[in-house]
Amino acid sequence: MAGWLTRHPATLTEEEKRHRKAVLSRCPELASAAELTSSFAEMLTILSGDRLPGWITEVTTAGLPGVNSFAARLNNDLDAVTAGLTTDWNSGPVESAVNRIKMLKRQMFGRAAFGLLRKRVLLS
Repeated sequence: MAGWLTRHPATLTEEEKRHRKAVLSRCPELASAAELTSSFAEMLTILSGDRLPGWITEVTTAGLPGVNSFAARLNNDLDAVTAGLTTDWNSGPVESAVNRIKMLKRQMFGRAAFGLLRKRVLLS
């Protein structure tokens, strides 16, 4: 069920869509959580952080404990979260480089000293 709620509806098969609809029709709280999840995902994909305060208000009104605690934590640092949801900047290239270096380090664990690690990082 978690996969049906968190994936984009267009990626679900027809059978999964039918099952999802059947489950959501029987549980209004889950239907509300699904709607809130998809609206937050939409904010993430189209970078519309200006809608975040309204979304947090909607979550508070819904009264769902798990989603409500998530929204409360977002509200603690609202300016930073809003900036993250509205700007195109990200740390993807840096994270990629860090992950590559960590992978090289793990491959060489216990086999070589820092000098060889340095050469592999610089040459790769």
